[in-house]
Amino acid sequence: MGRFDGRDGPLRVRYEPTSVKDLLVEMKDTAELLIDLSYSAVLHGSPTIAHEVVELEHRMDVLQMRARMSLMLAARSPDEAETLAPVLGVVGAADKISDAAGDIAKIVTEEIGLPDAMRGALTEGVETLVRGTVSADSAYAGRTLKDIDLESKTGVRVIAIRREDDWIFNPGPKTQIEVGDVTLLRGPETGVVDVHPTLTGDPFDPNEPPEPAINDLERAVDSIVLMKNLSELAVDLAYGSVLFDNEALAEEVSNLEIEVDALQSRFEAWTLRAAQEADDPVSLRGLIHLGVATEEISDAALEITEGVMRDIGVHPVVEMAVQESDEIITRTVIVEGSNLDGTRIENGIPATDISTSVIAIRRPDEGWLVGHDIDTTLRAGDAVLSKGTRTSAEEFEALAA
Repeated sequence: MGRFDGRDGPLRVRYEPTSVKDLLVEMKDTAELLIDLSYSAVLHGSPTIAHEVVELEHRMDVLQMRARMSLMLAARSPDEAETLAPVLGVVGAADKISDAAGDIAKIVTEEIGLPDAMRGALTEGVETLVRGTVSADSAYAGRTLKDIDLESKTGVRVIAIRREDDWIFNPGPKTQIEVGDVTLLRGPETGVVDVHPTLTGDPFDPNEPPEPAINDLERAVDSIVLMKNLSELAVDLAYGSVLFDNEALAEEVSNLEIEVDALQSRFEAWTLRAAQEADDPVSLRGLIHLGVATEEISDAALEITEGVMRDIGVHPVVEMAVQESDEIITRTVIVEGSNLDGTRIENGIPATDISTSVIAIRRPDEGWLVGHDIDTTLRAGDAVLSKGTRTSAEEFEALAA
């Protein structure tokens, strides 16, 4: 793979025989991780997390170029070009998400800055995500994630590991933690406070962000948090529409994109009004920067659905890539009398011990229920789209049967 040297610029990328499916899997996993990392870098004002975003963005540029090369070679006839054209859309969308995440990270790396109130609101909209290097005397070093059992004990999950120049996305139970690993932890703040010192030898001291003091700024902040949540939901639903070749889900992505556009318009107006009251209006520049990048993520989600919306059909390579990605989307029908029949869903999280989230429910008599804030009780006949690890998907399926 081509490498990026910050001093000399991007190195040349040469064609290598590579599975398009494998490239798409890595691009999907990288794009989703980049969204998490970029907002967390802003939330914590963390240059180290922002640096990881920049490195992954360079990696995505190489993946995107290699995928385009492979797709150009794969099209040997007009029919093949027609079916592969939407795949280029999926490749381009992942790269756009990567670019948007890089722009969000620039708020930290270029010291553009954000109002303190913004970080206060993001604390509610983003799970705590921290970066830590495994110390030589860590009690976790040399042990597998199954042996450590962090998730069930603390609610904290290792979502990625960088081992020198290699990345392990969504590591599984058999993944072993090694000294020097750069780990990315996500979970409740109370759990992170306990896990981080054991992993790295350094304490984790979260800062208590102040409350917003300007009314219009508070409205702008609320809008950007909602835009973030809707954009992430749009990406999940877009991949779901591709996986299940479902035009109704693609329509939901289009509706979400329209809603995010409208939110951005109101957000910009409230930000400009807040500037009139701010002691230093330039300090709001990062807020506008964040709004533009967040809206670009929803635009990219819409691009993923293009093949479904235009009735071109979904190329099998895309379906396989979504199925084989580390964090997968599954469709589960609730069987009458099953363990999930009657289970409460609050804020998209089922009342089970399984680490999965519900992103959409299709109810025969109501149509689609969509959103991170789904509050309902599952019923027999509900078709549930959920997102989680492969293990959690299997456990969820077992409860529904």
